[in-house]
Amino acid sequence: MSLSTERNPECRPGGACEFQENLSALRQVDFFSSLPMEALKVFAYLCARESYHAGEYLFHQNDVEGKAFCILDGELRLLLPAEGGEVQATLYKAGDFLGGLSLLGDVRRLFSLKAETDAVCLVLTREKFKKTLDQFPGVMPRLLEAVAERVLAWENQFIHDHADLCAHCHARLGASLV
Repeated sequence: MSLSTERNPECRPGGACEFQENLSALRQVDFFSSLPMEALKVFAYLCARESYHAGEYLFHQNDVEGKAFCILDGELRLLLPAEGGEVQATLYKAGDFLGGLSLLGDVRRLFSLKAETDAVCLVLTREKFKKTLDQFPGVMPRLLEAVAERVLAWENQFIHDHADLCAHCHARLGASLV
């Protein structure tokens, strides 16, 4: 299923069609996919659609803004600070979800995130996230399990991709043991 922002001409911004599109997008995100439908609907309702122009920053290194982003359209680039500027890192596209940890607590951004192209994202703030958790306290264990699975999958893929790790890299493994 495409997460394109092409709209049904019969839908008005902020209307039922947008809600259904938000719900459909969140159902495809691992972080949210195992949640009960009632909680998922609240998250879909509380998300705001935000548009970003190519070259615009969504956040900067060291920010603690408490937002998560589900990319509906466009591409976002992760940037690492370096002497004399920034190094381009991962490119994210429609369907990718970024910032889930910032919903769980005050997480200082280690990177900057910049729109590579014009982009549209669903944005969920920590404040709205926590209010929803108050209504659905049974959701938190499922969310923590999703985070744990993602960390484990990342570390497993890293080991697979870099089977011939240097000694320095070996010493840094173990994120999944946290």
